[in-house]
Amino acid sequence: MATTESIQKAYIDFVLTEGEQPKSVYVFAKKNKMAEEEFYRFFGSFDAIEQSVWTDLANKALIEIKEQEIWAQYSAREKALSFFYSFFELLKSSRSFAVYSIKKQPRTLSSPRVLDGLKDVFEAFAENILNEGIETAELSDRKFFSKRYKDALWIQFGFVLNFWINDNSAGFEKTDEAIEKGVNVTFDLFQRSPIDNLFEYGKFLAKNGGIKEKMGFGTF
Repeated sequence: MATTESIQKAYIDFVLTEGEQPKSVYVFAKKNKMAEEEFYRFFGSFDAIEQSVWTDLANKALIEIKEQEIWAQYSAREKALSFFYSFFELLKSSRSFAVYSIKKQPRTLSSPRVLDGLKDVFEAFAENILNEGIETAELSDRKFFSKRYKDALWIQFGFVLNFWINDNSAGFEKTDEAIEKGVNVTFDLFQRSPIDNLFEYGKFLAKNGGIKEKMGFGTF
């Protein structure tokens, strides 16, 4: 009897062997000795299979990192780093498929459609840890911009994924370095900075505009 996992495995084996998707669901089903209608009980298309593989990897990474005893003590930054490291460690076992899947996607300004499900999982996770970071004052709560933090983290994820696809270093050690530097730089931007202090000072001056006359500076 077919299962989600068996269809995923059969599909991955096919595309990596043939270098392309099956010509039709009928052909794929017949090759794997299942009825065509059985395929549609699990997936509506071949693209849906690919999306599910990426989404399952993200969910598996989340399960693994949340099982760590120290998870609850992690900062938002550490939780993000943990997810990135765990996800790309899992992705190593599916590298051939990942490279095939990403490289056949049309180049657009938006993220590849094959990552739609993964993006939903990622953004829910990111929003949760970022809100925690804002509540604990680890991250700066900036009007208008705080809601965009998860978008910045998703862009960082996309950068690391493309870096990993083209990484030829042993054990993908350069990707690990890219994760460390990229995530840390992104979270540095989320934290309070001298620009925030300058902004707060500007608001103070705006609210207390008459103070300069009282101090004798005239119209300076």
